[in-house]
Amino acid sequence: MKNGIVIADAGPIFSLAVLQKLELLDALFNEIKIPSAVWEEITLNENTPTYKPIFNYFKNKVFKINGLNDLNLIMDYGESEAVTLYREVNADFLLLDDKKARKIAENFGLKCIGTIGLLVAAKSKQLIPELAPEFKKLIVNKRYYSVDLLNELLLQNNESPLTM
Repeated sequence: MKNGIVIADAGPIFSLAVLQKLELLDALFNEIKIPSAVWEEITLNENTPTYKPIFNYFKNKVFKINGLNDLNLIMDYGESEAVTLYREVNADFLLLDDKKARKIAENFGLKCIGTIGLLVAAKSKQLIPELAPEFKKLIVNKRYYSVDLLNELLLQNNESPLTM
């Protein structure tokens, strides 16, 4: 069973693209949307290896917010538009990694999931066999996550902790 509508921010998009796992979004959610500000951010540099898969995957998932973005003074422009779009379309999840933005979104009652939570959900649904190789790829590709948190999740999922 899929989990409704998810609004994605740039950070998790880049992380999933590095892992070559953008398709997990389709497997876990009925609908994936991003606001225009996130589109601008993820398509800014055409020379990155992840540009083409990101462009192709998200080109038909971009939505312009209708209302006023009154949050861009307290969070990044893409994150604030993602929160605004979430509210406008009555989404089910906000895919967001930034700790400060996530805390703000959760204070507004938004249901948030991050890249790591998405990978754990994917493993529980047998969409990926193991978390450790994905976590290692994130670290090698300079996607910043707490190694302590990653190891805690690995242990909870009966996997060996990372040795880096």
